[in-house]
Amino acid sequence: MVGAVIVLPRLPDGSCEFMITEQGRTVECLVDDVFCRFTAETKTAKSVLPPSPTSPSRNGQAEFVFPESTSVKESTALNMTTLQAPHTGTIKIIEMNRPKAKNAISLQMLRQLHDEVERIHGENTTGGTRVLILASALDDVFCAGADLKQRSVMSDAQVEEFLALLRETTCKLAQLPTPTIAAVAGAALGGGLELALCCHLRVFSSTAVVGLPETKLGIIPGAGGTYRLPRIVGISHARDVILTGRRVEAQEAFAMGLCNRLVSHDSSGTERGRALQAAIELATDICGGAPLAVRAATGALSLASPAGEEAAYASLLHTTDRLEGLSSFGEKRAAVFVGE
Repeated sequence: MVGAVIVLPRLPDGSCEFMITEQGRTVECLVDDVFCRFTAETKTAKSVLPPSPTSPSRNGQAEFVFPESTSVKESTALNMTTLQAPHTGTIKIIEMNRPKAKNAISLQMLRQLHDEVERIHGENTTGGTRVLILASALDDVFCAGADLKQRSVMSDAQVEEFLALLRETTCKLAQLPTPTIAAVAGAALGGGLELALCCHLRVFSSTAVVGLPETKLGIIPGAGGTYRLPRIVGISHARDVILTGRRVEAQEAFAMGLCNRLVSHDSSGTERGRALQAAIELATDICGGAPLAVRAATGALSLASPAGEEAAYASLLHTTDRLEGLSSFGEKRAAVFVGE
């Protein structure tokens, strides 16, 4: 039995959440008009990226077959852009782009994100991705969580496969040796917030609204929310957010340490554009450091142990960039790092 879709109260931005139930008595809870408004097609947002020193690279069309052998064609769920980083390498921007579904995480999107994260893991340390930014191509939402409309036609085995891939992808994202930044504007709920929690740093617009509402859906966060959130904001704040399932607005999120930068509201551009620009500026600042040192520091922070710090420090002692750092300091000039 497929069950029913329950539409929960609307968010301030006009979107809403869903839950799937296999209880036949809940069929009357389906609110078709709200569901249709939520999934109605919206215009794809215009790019808010600044001019790049290099030509942006975009991935092409991808064909995806839904469960139950229903074949549909969906435009690419992720937009990829690269910007030249200081010294060497690039800043990579991944923008989620599923306007019909408010960037809900479909199997296609998840596979694309998994493959891209895997590719970054395999890059060399010199000329590859220096910082990864995860953002949205939509003005009103970062990510609405899992695609429950797609989930409703999955078998139990397919749901298990999806969850396994989701957990593998979020773990690989969290374990990247490259610094990662989430640029959040609008709603980031459930799996959407869990994606942001996988990143090392988070930049919120003033319109950001985040939450882990799973307890109100009869489940719990399933992609790292119960252990990544307390690591970031502390166990007390994490209990509050997860046990109540409430939504947290940007100012409160900043106060509890959930975001590292809060972009104030002004009349120039869009909230999404300002958040992404702030993330790019943060990434550029990070890339001003020596590439190997930034990677080593990222790894040491993830391990958070004396042994991890000692190993990371030792790996830099005989590098060209360490000698350049000492020379530039003594000569009172800007360092020129080469990632070696």
